[in-house]
Amino acid sequence: MADSNSFTSHFVELRSRLLNSLIFIFAAFIVSYIFAEHIYNFLVEPYANAVKDDQISRRLIFTALHETFITYIKVAFFAAIFTGSPFLLIQIYKFIAPGLYKNEKKALLPYLISTPILFLIGGLLVYYLVMPLAIKFFLSFESFGSSTSLPIQLEAKVNEYLSLIMRLIFAFGISFQLPILLNLLARIGIVNSEYLKKRRRYVVVIIFALAAILTPPDPITQVGLAIPLLLLYELSIFTVRFTEKKNENIENA
Repeated sequence: MADSNSFTSHFVELRSRLLNSLIFIFAAFIVSYIFAEHIYNFLVEPYANAVKDDQISRRLIFTALHETFITYIKVAFFAAIFTGSPFLLIQIYKFIAPGLYKNEKKALLPYLISTPILFLIGGLLVYYLVMPLAIKFFLSFESFGSSTSLPIQLEAKVNEYLSLIMRLIFAFGISFQLPILLNLLARIGIVNSEYLKKRRRYVVVIIFALAAILTPPDPITQVGLAIPLLLLYELSIFTVRFTEKKNENIENA
């Protein structure tokens, strides 16, 4: 009976914390929708900066009456998830923290802090480096035509552009969690630094395949995701080895 009551109380607490997270995300969605135009201006800035020196006038178009409204909904939802994720992580931590020892809480805290930081770094990499380079790459295929042929010029749809940049931000942000995932696997004994070193060549293939799946079919965004992931993998080997040495010192003390 005691186990049943304990399970019920844990379930009620989990439901409460998830409900709080959903309420927070919904509130963030409402606020984000109010400021959707400002968020849109921020997200479209890489495109505007990349084409500002072009000789032809650039614009983003929509081809359906409801498209701009749906676009603002997507932008608001993106911003709500982006801002609500740290709150969700905090709620999950508060749920599991009472069952952890003091040293376990201390070990988990760096992961809780580094998760949104790495996600933000991935998003900033897309915004300030990958997207401007990708836009320039795609625009290089434009043709102004001749007397016997029609020009090929970009008339970008606002919905498609925003979907692309938001998808890339999430793809990079989630992919940048690789060091956290590998360190957690190392802590529970599934992998170690030697294992990661020996599997390096396989990981290179997996990372480039993952980059090809998560990004558009162009070399700029694919390499832009693969190279940082390879660097993060090497960093993961270093941090896992550092953790192993720290544990060895504690055991020998």
